[in-house]
Amino acid sequence: MKLSLLGKKLGMAQIYDTNGDAIPVTVVHAGPCPIIQVKTGDKDKYDALQIAYGEAKLKNTTRAVRGHFEKAKAAPSRVLSEVRLSGPSEYTVGQTLTVEMFEIGKYVDVSGVTKGRGFAGVVKRHGFKGGKATHGTTTHKQPGSIGCSAYPSRVIKNKKLPGHMGAANFTAKNLKVVGIDKERNLLWIRGAVPGHTNAYVVIHQQD
Repeated sequence: MKLSLLGKKLGMAQIYDTNGDAIPVTVVHAGPCPIIQVKTGDKDKYDALQIAYGEAKLKNTTRAVRGHFEKAKAAPSRVLSEVRLSGPSEYTVGQTLTVEMFEIGKYVDVSGVTKGRGFAGVVKRHGFKGGKATHGTTTHKQPGSIGCSAYPSRVIKNKKLPGHMGAANFTAKNLKVVGIDKERNLLWIRGAVPGHTNAYVVIHQQD
């Protein structure tokens, strides 16, 4: 398993390649992420790095959290996450991970929470085409018949029905890194990544 970096989705834009073709990109502020704790199989039963991102106000942190960051000689952060890693012994507490770990042309996976859409019907949530609009039809956006007859006389589980849409964990895979700004800690990733503007995401290196 390879390293990951925490970041914030700043929004989408477009750039042009040498042929003049427009490339849709998502701009992500990635890192710097200090290593707060190194977990090993001998002590913690698994290998991982605990990394942090973003600034947090001191008044909004508990004394326990403050003490945890003080051990790593780092300021409290808004986001704290673990990255599973085989052989984390080569990394040390206090070390900082930056966008320099990525390369232009390489592919990454980006994880985040999708935009919340609230309560949505089957047309929006599942892509149903809906009923006819004319000739006396009154079932325009209803899903249609969902039940059974005498047996089993109930609605089968996992039917595609209206309900809560979005606000779920999602990973966009195989996205190409098309630009890196090391001074401003920015990544230009081709395509869309989950989440709203200013949403926190995790950028995973691919094996």
